[in-house]
Amino acid sequence: MAKYLYKLGKWAAHNSKKIVGGSLTVLLAIAIIAMNLGPSFSEDMSIPGSESEKALQLIKNEFPSNTGGQVQLVLKAPENKTLDSEEINKIVTDTLRVIKEKDSHVVSVASPFELGNLSKDKKIGYAIVTYNVAADKVSEKSKEHIIQNIENTRDAGIQTELAGDVLFSEMEIGGITEVIGVVVAYVILAITFISFLAAGLPIITAVIGLAIGILLIVVGTNYLDITSVSITLAAMLGLAVGIDYALFIMTRFRQQRKEGYSVQESVAIANGTAGSAVVFAGITVIIALLGLSVAKIPFLTMMGLTATLCVLLAIFIAIIVVPAFLGLMGHRVGPDRKNTFLSKIIKSDKKQTTSDRWGNFVAKRPWRVSAIGIVLLSIFAIPISHMELGLPDNGSKNEETTERKAYDLLTNAYGPGHHATLIVAAKTSSETTNPQVALSDTVEELSGLSNVKNVSPAIPGPSGELYLISITPETGASNSETKDLVNDIREKAKTLEKSENIKLMVTGTTAVNIDISQKLSDTLPIFTLLIIGFSFILLVLVFRSILVPLKAVLGFLLSLGATLGFTVFVIQDGNLIDLFGFPIANPVLSFLPVIVIGILFGLAMDYEVFLVSRIREVFTHTGDAREAVLAGMRDSGAVVTAAGLIMISVFTGFMLAPDPIIKAMGFSLTFGVLFDAFVVRMAIVPAVMIIMGKASWYLPKWLDKLLPNLDIEGESFMEEIERKKSQKENDVKFYNA
Repeated sequence: MAKYLYKLGKWAAHNSKKIVGGSLTVLLAIAIIAMNLGPSFSEDMSIPGSESEKALQLIKNEFPSNTGGQVQLVLKAPENKTLDSEEINKIVTDTLRVIKEKDSHVVSVASPFELGNLSKDKKIGYAIVTYNVAADKVSEKSKEHIIQNIENTRDAGIQTELAGDVLFSEMEIGGITEVIGVVVAYVILAITFISFLAAGLPIITAVIGLAIGILLIVVGTNYLDITSVSITLAAMLGLAVGIDYALFIMTRFRQQRKEGYSVQESVAIANGTAGSAVVFAGITVIIALLGLSVAKIPFLTMMGLTATLCVLLAIFIAIIVVPAFLGLMGHRVGPDRKNTFLSKIIKSDKKQTTSDRWGNFVAKRPWRVSAIGIVLLSIFAIPISHMELGLPDNGSKNEETTERKAYDLLTNAYGPGHHATLIVAAKTSSETTNPQVALSDTVEELSGLSNVKNVSPAIPGPSGELYLISITPETGASNSETKDLVNDIREKAKTLEKSENIKLMVTGTTAVNIDISQKLSDTLPIFTLLIIGFSFILLVLVFRSILVPLKAVLGFLLSLGATLGFTVFVIQDGNLIDLFGFPIANPVLSFLPVIVIGILFGLAMDYEVFLVSRIREVFTHTGDAREAVLAGMRDSGAVVTAAGLIMISVFTGFMLAPDPIIKAMGFSLTFGVLFDAFVVRMAIVPAVMIIMGKASWYLPKWLDKLLPNLDIEGESFMEEIERKKSQKENDVKFYNA
C-alpha cells in the first residue's frame, strides 16, 4: 500500500491546482444541492421489535388521530391571580384561537380549562396544540408562529413555556463553543509547526472534508431516517480526525524537507509513510463505527454510518487534498524557518526536545511509570460498577431553555411522575369472558403496584378490543424506581394474561427509553469484543507482532474504564457538575458507552499507529528495541501530543455546548482522549515496550509466512529513493572534482 500511496502523493503534488480546485468545486456543488433540499431530520429513536415499540405501533393503528406532533403551552398565572379567572381565561383562549386560525397545519387546540388539568392552586396548567404532521416534520415557520403568539400571554404577566414532542431548543452545529475549540487547535498547530501559515493548512483541509460530509448527511436526511445527534457526532469526529490526519502527514513532509528532499519528493514520501499510517488508523476508526450496527438499533446504526462517512472523507482528503496543498504551498510551510515571528518566540533549536526528555524519563523508570499509570486509571474506573443508563429529558436541559422551565413548572404542579407517564395497551380477545369486569380488575391490580401515584380508567378504542390505561408513577423518568415499576407491570401482565385473558403491553416515552437502555446494555460486551477482535487482527497485520497489538487493546480497556468511570462520577453521581456546566445529575446517556467505545477505540488505535509505526520503522533498521522506543518518542511523541491536544480542544468545544446530549458526548470523549493519549500511549505503552524489549516484536515464523506484507514504513520505495539520492550525490562530487 505504501508504494501506491507514494505514487498517489507524487501525482497529487504534480496536479495540485486541479485537485484543490476540484475539491472546492465538489464542495460547492453539494452545497447547492443541500440548500435546495434542506434538512429533514428524524427524531425516531425506537427499537423495532421491542415490547414498547410494538405497543406504540398498535396504539397508532387504533388511534390514528394521535400521530400528529403536539406542543404544550405550559402556563403559570401572575401573582394574586389564577388561570381560571375571567381575564386570564380570555387572554389564553384568544391566543390559542389565533394560533389555530393562522396556521393551516394546526388541527386542534385545547385550553387548560377544556382539558381540566389545572393544578390544585389553579396557578399552573397547560394547553395543547396538535398538528397534522409528525413532530419532527413541524416546520420552522409553524414554530415561529407559536413563539410570536405566546408573547401575548407573556406580556400579560402569564409565564408561558413550551414542552411536548416538537423541539424548539434544537442542537446547533458550529456555535461559538465549537469555534473556540478550533481556535485552540490552531494555536496548538502554530506552536507545533512554528508557523501560522502551516498551522492553518490542516484546519482548512479538515473543514473542506467535514463540510462535504455534513452537506452529504443533510442531503441524506431527505431519504433516510437520520437523527440530529448523528450530524453532531459526525461533525465532532470528522473535524478532529481531519485535523489530526493532516497534521501527521505534514509533520512527515517537514521531516523529509529537513533532510534535503525536494517538495514533490517530500510530499510523495510523506504520503507513502505517514499516509499509510493514516489509512490504517482511519480503518480502525471505521471498524469501530460500523460496529455500532451490532446493536441492531436503527438510529444508532445511522449514527455510525454518518460518522463513518466523515472519517472516510477525512482519509481521502488527507491522502489526496493535503498532498495537493503541500505541492502548491510546500515551499512556504516547511521546514522551520529561523527568521519567522514564531521562531523567535518558540526556540526550536534546543539540543533536547520535550519528547526526548520524556522518553528518557520513561526509559529509566519503565516499571514505575507503567505501575503509576495503571493504578491511576484503575482508580478512575471504580465508579463504573454502579453505572445507570437512560435518555435525557427536558429536566436535564439548561435552566435558561423554555423546555427546562416548562419541565420545572409541570413538576411543581403535578409531581415528578408527570414526566414519566406510562401507557398500557390492554388488548382483549374472544376468550375474555367479561371485558369490562376484567379491565376493572386489571386497573385495580395495577393501582396496587409499588410506586404508582395514579391509574386512569381504561379508554376503549374504535375496535372495542384495544384499551388504553395511563399510569402515573410517584418518581421521575430517570429514577430507578420507575424502571422497576415498568418491570413490575410486565411481570403482572403475565399473570393477568392467564387469569383474565387480557394482554398488557407497556409503552410511552419512559418505557421506550428503558427498553433502549436495556438493549444497549446487553449489546455492550458483544460490541466491545467484536471491534477489539477485528482491530487486533488488523494491528497484527500492520505491526507483524502479537504482543504490540495485545498491549494496544489492553491499554484501551484501561482508558475506557477510566473514561466511563469518570463519566459516572460526574454526570450520574453529580460530582463537579457545576465545574463542567451540567445542570443536574442524570443517568449516563444510554448510547454514550457504545459511542465512547467505538470512537475512543478508533482514536486510541490512531495514536498507537502514529507512535508505534515509527518505533517499528527504527527497530526494523537497527534491531535495537530500546533505541527504537526512544526514537519513536522523539520523532512521533510531539505529533501524538499535538494530535491529542487538538482532539481535546475540539471535543471540549462541544462539551461547552448547552444541549445535554452534545455536552455529555463532548465530556466523555474529552477525558477519554486525555486518558488514552497522555496516560496510555505516551506513558504506559513506551514503558511496557521498554520492559518487553525485543520480545515486543515476536511473531511465530509460521504466522510471519502467512501474513501479507503491508509495508506501512515504506520500505518498498525508500530503499530505491535512498539509492538514487546517494547516486546523485556521488555524481555531483565527481562533477565538482
